[in-house]
Amino acid sequence: MDALIEKYAEKLVAAGYAEKGAPLWGAVDAEILWNREDPARPILEALFRGLSIQSLLFCRPAEPYRTVIAYLADQAEEAIFPMDTETRTFFHDLPVVRSFEAEALLAALKERKCVIVPGRGVVTFGTVSPEQAFITFCSVCFACFVKFFADYLADFRHGRVTEDQETAFRRAVAHLDPAGEPPPPLRTGPFSTEDEVLSAMEEAGRATVAYRLVDSYFGNLSYLFGKILYISQTGSSLDELAGCIDAVPLDGSSCAGITASSELSAHRQIVLYTGRHCVLHGHPRFSVVLSLDCDRRDCPERGFCHIRCSEARAAGGTPIVPGEVGTGRYGLCRTVPPVLQEQDGVIVYGHGVFTAGDKDFNGAFARLFEIETACRAEYFRRIREGR
Repeated sequence: MDALIEKYAEKLVAAGYAEKGAPLWGAVDAEILWNREDPARPILEALFRGLSIQSLLFCRPAEPYRTVIAYLADQAEEAIFPMDTETRTFFHDLPVVRSFEAEALLAALKERKCVIVPGRGVVTFGTVSPEQAFITFCSVCFACFVKFFADYLADFRHGRVTEDQETAFRRAVAHLDPAGEPPPPLRTGPFSTEDEVLSAMEEAGRATVAYRLVDSYFGNLSYLFGKILYISQTGSSLDELAGCIDAVPLDGSSCAGITASSELSAHRQIVLYTGRHCVLHGHPRFSVVLSLDCDRRDCPERGFCHIRCSEARAAGGTPIVPGEVGTGRYGLCRTVPPVLQEQDGVIVYGHGVFTAGDKDFNGAFARLFEIETACRAEYFRRIREGR
């Protein structure tokens, strides 16, 4: 357990979500064990007694997440309501509790996977492994980042930015990572063996996480080799894909797809529709932020933007489409492939970016990086131009 806690604490720091030494982890063995001393431990130990959990994480986020979460929590009554796909699907809302007391924390955590305590940090837990707490903490930071910057753009356009909001915005922007250098080359294709395919996928996954184009658990990738679609498993970490890639026959002759990514249907239709061999899906932040930016208030589809949208929209020169996970009428498997037949990248409303390549992941990875770079630049250009 000590090794797992150390691993995920280091991953939080590497991802930029926490400062070194900040994560406080507790885990149940014969007794409750902690990774370090902290005055909050007596209150947090009461959560173990009130919840059926195996591990618990309490951490103050690093900048710029600390600033954006603090601002959103200060504005919230009982919860923050982000509009990105992951929050809508898995969390619904992010509860805010202003009192760092066991009873208040327990009440929130019995209903949700996390709780935000203004001025203190985020509390979350794992019922099986510290990995679950790590995933939730990353999700809170990502969702609040997207909401804060999307809200600021909309408020700026309409002249309703408050003094506190402007102060938080300037502080958050000052803590943004500098624009990254173009990504290095990856393994070149075409590939002639299954081992080469798997190695290329593992390398592309690590690179996508290292460039912060996806949180390690919130993306997927695939490669078509012969008539087999190799795809990352659901819940797998893109920087740890060894042993977490499924081989799914396109003709459905195997049940291997049971553990495959929830977006298997989209990947399958992309390769069939476009003739491409590799697909990469990431969640770069400013691409998601701009996907939410629409000023048409009289739209009859407002509120259903993530499912259906008749507007032709783009960000950073890349088309934006609606779509939901699955094979339904508005599924990603219907909205994404037609665009990727003509282009090598598409942004999905509130969800992220899909890119496609031919022989290897070089084109798809470079395009993912280019789209996010362009969206980041366009975000600040829209601010400067007031539109």
